[in-house]
Amino acid sequence: MGKITGFLEYERALPARRPVAGRVRDWREVYEPFPEEQLRKQAARCMDCGIPFCHDGCPLGNLIPEWNHLVYRADWFDASERLHATNNFPELTGRLCPAPCEGACVLGINADPVTIERVERDIAERAWSEGWVTPHASSVHTGKSVAVVGSGPAGLAAAQQLVRGGHRVVVYERAERPGGLLRYGIPEFKMEKAVLDRRLGQLEAEGVEFRCSTSVGTGSTAGADVTAGACAPGATELPATALLAEHDAVVLAGGSTVPRRLAVPGHDLAGVHVAMEYLKPANLVREGRLAEPPVTAAGKHVVIIGGGDTGADCLGTAHRQGARSVHQLEILEQPPLERTPENPWPTWPLILRTSSAHEEGGERLFSVTASELVDDGTGAVRALRGHQVAVTTVDGRPQFEPLPGSTFELPCELVLLAMGFSGAERSGPVGELALALDSRGSVAAGVDWSTSCPGVFVCGDMTRGQSLIVWAIAEGRSCAASVDRYLMGETALPAPLEPGQLALR
Repeated sequence: MGKITGFLEYERALPARRPVAGRVRDWREVYEPFPEEQLRKQAARCMDCGIPFCHDGCPLGNLIPEWNHLVYRADWFDASERLHATNNFPELTGRLCPAPCEGACVLGINADPVTIERVERDIAERAWSEGWVTPHASSVHTGKSVAVVGSGPAGLAAAQQLVRGGHRVVVYERAERPGGLLRYGIPEFKMEKAVLDRRLGQLEAEGVEFRCSTSVGTGSTAGADVTAGACAPGATELPATALLAEHDAVVLAGGSTVPRRLAVPGHDLAGVHVAMEYLKPANLVREGRLAEPPVTAAGKHVVIIGGGDTGADCLGTAHRQGARSVHQLEILEQPPLERTPENPWPTWPLILRTSSAHEEGGERLFSVTASELVDDGTGAVRALRGHQVAVTTVDGRPQFEPLPGSTFELPCELVLLAMGFSGAERSGPVGELALALDSRGSVAAGVDWSTSCPGVFVCGDMTRGQSLIVWAIAEGRSCAASVDRYLMGETALPAPLEPGQLALR
């Protein structure tokens, strides 16, 4: 603990966001720099609590009090070493994670929690700027080969751990470049892609081989449950059995990618798109791979259905494309501003969250649902009809009843469906290898991350269902340890998640 009275002397603070009028005209990250003196004060707020519940709040088991103490002392190198000991990609989690560690912070019992996520981000950035992040190539070569299917955070974490364990690792990615949703789902204003590319450079220097525009599994490039635009144009289809023949083990980290659709009249009208059909082309434009996005909000009335992070990503993108108006619909009630007695510390705080995109404009509507999308007479959407709902709970599950007389209509030429995902794709390796699924439609995993096919393992959203980046990295690290044990009989690779935690998810 650096400063014994730090939590009494300093208030929680975050860096300012750039003015809205300027930032909606570019795609750079929204935050201003945070002076080192201010950051060290934030680290000084970390208490010498007897049981650091932040460890339990973070699936990675990040050593948060230790690196907060080191930042307060300006010992940046050691802080970086402690941070990277548990987290392969802290510059990503420091930008994209909703910070369950902060929700579990002991200081949060009766005050604002420690600014953990921002401290994490700035430690990582300091490490990169000082040249401390270097390739950790293994001096041991086991002669074993592992295929990793999918290059999101779970696949990248598994790949990096396995190559550091001395194995040959090949990552197969069906999109144009590696990164998964980190590259094609996350807009630049949340994370500039140079941040991802420099980490990918480290993985390549360590020996990870990336084979992009390669879709694994028969039927994987034409499956009905594949989100449009997921595969690179002209992607090669590689049978999953070919991976089993070439490699000693296979790790599936393809994510939960079957989007939830809107089952109302007019759902198939032109101008109605799932979120990834909108976000990926917008990112391809930023990469210079497309001149113009095939789906744009420019000059249009836009409705986003879904109030989560993906909906906010669509909202910020629509602002930057010049939308005429934007409404974001959420079927659930508006959350409270503070915890309720039914939502005590250290559970995740179910409170209203305002992202940078919400600051930039648009209107959020809660307790509403769509009932019809209206045709303009040419087969394109011109309006959304909906109504308010009353939310009740039956057997622990929410039920939504329409309120009489609450029907409304919103003009729109673009409707974006950001309602989440329903599980792993049934085409590709899941279908070809006849993998067992669980009750939620995800790939079933044993306590050692194994699937029903010998030698094939699974991690991340593909088995957990859609979740957080920290869970993906934690599962990738833990799965890598199990694969290493499967190949070598024992392992020295760290596993933040014990087998029992897989069953408790």
